[in-house]
Amino acid sequence: MSELGKRIQELRKQSGLTQAQLASKIEISHTQLTRYESKNIQPPADVLQRMANIFDVSIDYIVSGNKSDKVEQTLKDAELIKQFKKLDKLPEEEKNTILKVLNALIRDFNARQAYVL
Repeated sequence: MSELGKRIQELRKQSGLTQAQLASKIEISHTQLTRYESKNIQPPADVLQRMANIFDVSIDYIVSGNKSDKVEQTLKDAELIKQFKKLDKLPEEEKNTILKVLNALIRDFNARQAYVL
């Protein structure tokens, strides 16, 4: 079994899904999923994206095992990471409004810090 196949299988089991259930969720055949898990066959990008969405990981993690979810490595606060993931699912207009508020808060903080020094 390839490393990719092992990761897919691990993620599937961690999610409590059978092969048939995952195959149905990502809209492929059970046979094809078995090939991804047990043979050295890499899923196409669209299938990888659907898997990443279901498992809530990056495509990079599925393919290479690299947890370079840069946000998770940089930000130590799990609650903040969770909120940013929720933010990413909002409509663009809502995201833009929240980003403007964040930018203003960060700008104000930086300005206060400049006066402290």
